[in-house]
Amino acid sequence: MKRDNLISMLHDMLLARAFEERAASEYTRGNIAGFLHLYPGEEAVAVGVLHAAEPSDYIVSTYREHVHALVRGVPANNVMAELFGRRDGCSRGMGGSMHLFDQKRRFMGGYGIVGETYPVATGIAYTIAMQELPEAVICFFGDGAVNQGTFHESLNMAALWKLPVLFVCENNRYQIGTEIHRHSAVTEVYKRACGYRIPAEKINGMDVLAVHQAAQSALQRIREGTGPQFLEIETYRFRGHSMSDPGSYRPMVEVQAFKDEDPVTVVLEESIPDYPTEAQLNAIGSDTIVHLSGHLHGEGYIQPEDISVMKKQVTKVVDQAVEYALQSPEPSMDDAWQALRCNRGGEVLI
Repeated sequence: MKRDNLISMLHDMLLARAFEERAASEYTRGNIAGFLHLYPGEEAVAVGVLHAAEPSDYIVSTYREHVHALVRGVPANNVMAELFGRRDGCSRGMGGSMHLFDQKRRFMGGYGIVGETYPVATGIAYTIAMQELPEAVICFFGDGAVNQGTFHESLNMAALWKLPVLFVCENNRYQIGTEIHRHSAVTEVYKRACGYRIPAEKINGMDVLAVHQAAQSALQRIREGTGPQFLEIETYRFRGHSMSDPGSYRPMVEVQAFKDEDPVTVVLEESIPDYPTEAQLNAIGSDTIVHLSGHLHGEGYIQPEDISVMKKQVTKVVDQAVEYALQSPEPSMDDAWQALRCNRGGEVLI
């Protein structure tokens, strides 16, 4: 992969981690209300997949979608303002954490209902196919959502009509607090897609380069007219299901084992020719961002001072996003009525 592309992916992973950790802090301060589902540990999935997408593609996401929106190009200011419930948010403060939306970037929303992404993505893909457009739809969902009836209905329709949709299962091993082997008779999710004759494969979701290559290949096949594709991307969330979930059902040794495979670290080990030895790596420290700094100055990819600049840039973006959200007004009842009237008239307000 070209150096510029790799650096861009690393930047997005750092931004994602910084944004989500700051969102957690703002939640504890009372600036974010309602549910908040965070993404640390899963960054390689969003970055790897969405860096393979074209601007003309459509993205349909879940309630854990902040990073999907950020990587797609939705400004951090507007995402944070939406989390704060402010008028300058990407859904005008009326969607909140689980319902981000950006028509301009074809980010067709996060959805709070488990399994809701499938029919929406399939419907968009059907429209694309009918109009014979060179576009694709990327549909994100979790392993817990594959038990919904809409999963089977949508995969069947997509396969039957050879629709241009990439189904991306973010398998983080837990349906809230229930391990996958306790809620699914088929623990290798990609095999479900094979029942509909949809080409499917399982990918290491802690390796952004592996994710990117798989997504790029799948989207290329879709653009060639072969029909839907399916990726099961095995990943792990470092936090609980939401801010109200301490995640105590998971053994600490398991959590630490996956933190040792932090995707921010893995991408560097896979892509830089001469990265530090294991002994040198251990001496750097256990923090994943510090880990990143130890890897980035491999053979000419980036210098330590560049890492420092990147960290400062990411921190500044997140700080500005919080300040932007705090300064933004709350939506009024007039805003709500205007949104209702526009939606009834077929006009998209946001």
